[in-house]
Amino acid sequence: MKLLVSPRTVDGARAAIQGGADIIDCKNPDEGSLGANFPWIIAEMKAMVDHAGTDKLEISATMGDMPFLPGTASLAATGIASIGVDYIKIGVHGPRDQHQARSLLAAVVKATRDVNDDIKIVAAGYADQSRINTSLPPMMLIEPASEAGCDVVMVDTSIKDGKSLLDFMTLEEMAAFCDAGVDGGMEVALAGKVKIEHVPTLKRTGVGIIGVRSAVCTGHDRVAGTIDSTLVAKLKAMLSTITD
Repeated sequence: MKLLVSPRTVDGARAAIQGGADIIDCKNPDEGSLGANFPWIIAEMKAMVDHAGTDKLEISATMGDMPFLPGTASLAATGIASIGVDYIKIGVHGPRDQHQARSLLAAVVKATRDVNDDIKIVAAGYADQSRINTSLPPMMLIEPASEAGCDVVMVDTSIKDGKSLLDFMTLEEMAAFCDAGVDGGMEVALAGKVKIEHVPTLKRTGVGIIGVRSAVCTGHDRVAGTIDSTLVAKLKAMLSTITD
């Protein structure tokens, strides 16, 4: 099981690396759940990951909670891909049906592959989709993500008000999502105000990647807090213990 940590600053990325994160996920929480950061910040984090001295450490970058604007999304993907990240995460926020989701994701996949065929595309849905009156229920995202050629399918939460992924999906629903994603040929990631005490439950779903920010921030504050390497290390140790 991989640990994805989402810093928004270079110092935060350094702390995440020191704590043992597997994936450094550059994002900007000021711009939303999957808010995009600036290209120069992504590039600095990319350089830091490259100089970390391990082939196992990877970097991802979010491109935003995207409306149904395939052209805009493809341009954003081209820009991020040019930096050379390992993953590009797109929040499938605007599409209201599977056809729109497929069109949006296919544009992102094509734009990315035209620049770098090795970059993995992460299609992210929202466990609290019913609260935002847009996007798709998570299970409905799997088919278009697979058909568009995405490599990872993910569930996060859109509204960051203290409620977690587990407030919106049962263990059985998360496990079904993971199984369906794997059946669709993709890796699966779960995120959304994940706390350290949630880890044993999430492990039972069969998920491959767990994403966190608030759980490893000072004060557990995703916006005002900063990444704490000791909290990252504590969570990483727990994941390793459970995995073993």
